[in-house]
Amino acid sequence: MPWASGGFVSPEPWTQDALCSQVDPEPFFPEKGGSTKEAKSICADCEVVAECLEYALRNDERFGIWGGKSERERRALKRKGAA
Repeated sequence: MPWASGGFVSPEPWTQDALCSQVDPEPFFPEKGGSTKEAKSICADCEVVAECLEYALRNDERFGIWGGKSERERRALKRKGAA
């Protein structure tokens, strides 16, 4: 996630348009068994969700919600060969 204030900042150009950079990053990293609903809701309205998911798959991001997908969902996509 490309958080601008006090967190991760990515050199990827698409991150400037990412909605997650404008909100608290906490929902994107729920505790094990915690809800992903809030983060996925933000991702659903984001215009760069596809770029975010592609980045996460390409860089093997193992934690958090990226591109509207959880770690488990991204692993399933990788197993299917989708990227």
